Amino acid sequence: MKAVCRFARYVRVDDARHELPPANHFGARKTRRPPRIYSAKDIDHLIEAALQLRPKGGLRSLTYATLIALLSATGLRISEALKLTIADVSNDGLLIRETKFRKTRLVPLHDTAAAGLNRYLARRRPRSDDDPVFIDDRGLSLRYLAVRDTFNRLVSMSGIQSMATRRPRLHDLRHTFAVRALQGSPAGRSRCGAHMVALATYMGHVNIYATYWYLEATADLKRDVAAAGEGFMYEGRQP
Repeated sequence: MKAVCRFARYVRVDDARHELPPANHFGARKTRRPPRIYSAKDIDHLIEAALQLRPKGGLRSLTYATLIALLSATGLRISEALKLTIADVSNDGLLIRETKFRKTRLVPLHDTAAAGLNRYLARRRPRSDDDPVFIDDRGLSLRYLAVRDTFNRLVSMSGIQSMATRRPRLHDLRHTFAVRALQGSPAGRSRCGAHMVALATYMGHVNIYATYWYLEATADLKRDVAAAGEGFMYEGRQP
């Protein structure tokens, strides 16, 4: 239906006799909050703050430091990370089972991310494959509300400032991963398209539109898209 509305606006530019559907005639458009993109230093500061959590030298500090590092390196949803069990960790990556859209996917890990997770698990000393990867002080799976509250505390400890009315959020680690991946997209229309499809699959998006949203929601990526479009329109350069 959105395509119909866009086409109607397009043809109306040339001929005002064409009618436009009323606003929200096919339902209100879903709006998303613009993402907060963390810098590499922001993430370093969050991890450093996590390592200062009490009890000093205890497993809690290493748990949160590893969790934040893993989220920033993989773009996992926090719910996916908290549901991980020891059996889901393999040499090929992380097995993410029946997530938001009831999909199961394998998420490969960079060597440094795999090494960091293995160091944590060596300290964690799980008893069985059914044990959760990330645990609280009682040895139980971390709860989202506890993680969210602790993350907010780490943001304050790190001195990361809010932007306007947007306070840094835990979910923005996923946004940051997606934007950095898009910024590293290869040149050329076909290669860029393949990169987008791979990223959508890696992140577990139900369709590629969710991945393209990061292009329009991030200022520097939007400028890149506009520049490529102008180059194609006026100079014939292939994006």
